[in-house]
Amino acid sequence: MHPDTPEPDADRTLVLEAFADTIIPGEKRTPDDRSVAGASPGPGAVAAGAVELVEHPAGGLAPALDAMVLALNEHALDFAAERRLSLDDDVPPFVALSFDHRTALVDRLTRPDHPEKQMWVGLALFSNMAFDSAAHRSTPEALAAGHPGLLTIGYALPNGDGLWRFAPYSYGRRLADPHPDTTATGSPA
Repeated sequence: MHPDTPEPDADRTLVLEAFADTIIPGEKRTPDDRSVAGASPGPGAVAAGAVELVEHPAGGLAPALDAMVLALNEHALDFAAERRLSLDDDVPPFVALSFDHRTALVDRLTRPDHPEKQMWVGLALFSNMAFDSAAHRSTPEALAAGHPGLLTIGYALPNGDGLWRFAPYSYGRRLADPHPDTTATGSPA
């Protein structure tokens, strides 16, 4: 969590984790993990820092998170009532849904005709960004810490000096000769 972000309450964190895990599922951290459903082997959005990213002040969603969590739980209660599901009261309603039910609800909320679509798609994008780009961390630090998303997608590690160089050309051959006035650093003269 970013140092400027106030400590969220546990229920809010559980709901945000459950939403992120619905977008990019991962394995349970412990056998009694309620927010991460364990629908997929390996680490998912939660392990990649989705909650840390969505709570980061620079992302712009942090001020709306309490309202979003409240709305998501209300949608979960409506969803459960429609299907006559009994939800466990030990956790927030969205977290109490099974992974399949969470997925069905998120699918409904992100459909083109849903009036709140932009809000839920935005939250889903943060889950993807946390996993695919570690947007809340510097790339070298994320890779050094073994960021699960960057490693899963095969993000290249830097050279020993911390810089990225790609000796083979992207198409396996040089596409053009450099301009004769190009400097040794690759800049045009």
